[in-house]
Amino acid sequence: MRRIVFLSVAVVALLALTMSYAAAVEVGDRAPDFELPSTQGGMLKLGSFLGKKNLLIEFYVLEFTPT
Repeated sequence: MRRIVFLSVAVVALLALTMSYAAAVEVGDRAPDFELPSTQGGMLKLGSFLGKKNLLIEFYVLEFTPT
């Protein structure tokens, strides 16, 4: 039983190490285009605001957590 658990953990760790991760966005970098569900239904795409409006993107650890 311990051997199965160890092998499972080893496989998960190996997969996590071999997956490619996106590079972090630095201050001044253009945000990557992404799409998220709107609170009013439908989807919002970041690229649809390009050149039209100033946009503030704020991410919360928990849903509706005040900063």
